[in-house]
Amino acid sequence: MTESGPEGESPDEEAFDVRLVRDLADVLNETGLTEIEVERGDLRIRVAKTLVAAPVPAAIPASLATPAPVQREPAAAAAPAKPAGEAVKSPMVGTVYLQSQPGAPPFVRVGDRVSQGQTLLLVEAMKTMNPIGAPRAGVVAELLVADGQPVEYGEPLVVLGPVGG
Repeated sequence: MTESGPEGESPDEEAFDVRLVRDLADVLNETGLTEIEVERGDLRIRVAKTLVAAPVPAAIPASLATPAPVQREPAAAAAPAKPAGEAVKSPMVGTVYLQSQPGAPPFVRVGDRVSQGQTLLLVEAMKTMNPIGAPRAGVVAELLVADGQPVEYGEPLVVLGPVGG
């Protein structure tokens, strides 16, 4: 007689399911996805993670503020204002890389002139590096993401200003 787990599953089937769930969770973490579902025959596994936004304080007391956060506070307050230029948005969910490999110079810096199609950055999705090119010639007015940052579909990445200004 063989030992079986819940609903008639053998210990090997249970271990397989646990390994699969862990593997799917790793895929979520590596790709920045929030949900993934796999179906094999009668087996259907859905793994999802809930992102919880940290509360943002209305004001930081001067006694607790350090020079770096105080300098960033005006930029954070100005974030809702529309940047001058055209935002280049992420065509997919993934992780942003500003250079081709660690230690290499970035593809672009603020103030650089770029031509149409020139690579601005990479978005890694499912272990594939996807170059994100400039939709038109212009000047990099603003980089809205940091290296290694997860991004969502449609999230603004770079602001391109006009070539002359």
